[in-house]
Amino acid sequence: MRCLGLDLGTKTLGIAISDKTATIASFYKVLHFPQNDYASVIDPLMEIINTKDIQAIALGLPKNMNNSLGFAAQRSLDFKKLLEQNTNIPITLIDERLSTVEAENILLAADISRQKRKKVIDGVAATIILDTYLKRKEKSNGCNNE
Repeated sequence: MRCLGLDLGTKTLGIAISDKTATIASFYKVLHFPQNDYASVIDPLMEIINTKDIQAIALGLPKNMNNSLGFAAQRSLDFKKLLEQNTNIPITLIDERLSTVEAENILLAADISRQKRKKVIDGVAATIILDTYLKRKEKSNGCNNE
């Protein structure tokens, strides 16, 4: 059973996928869409969900450093509702504060060029989000239990 990790931006959706045992999170791809046109990403995302037999989704929730919810968090909450209208797969919000910073640091440490970093940063952030989710669920049998 596989899980999906999502990092939502204003023009991109970073996607990570777990292995069949819901143990390892890996970068999958980044979907691009017109700015703030989140509905346009639903069909390709549903194709991934159906093709890869996804059983759970971890969606990044970008909280402010003081734990409040701002515009970016509301964007994720709205996207969660949109996903829920299209699938009955459980969607868990994962606090993603600093996940993009962590992703940037990982890519810098790997000596990835700025141009290449820009192309994959959202996917790496999605991998961090999914990894956080998988670690949290490790004691409760992976992505199967909420």
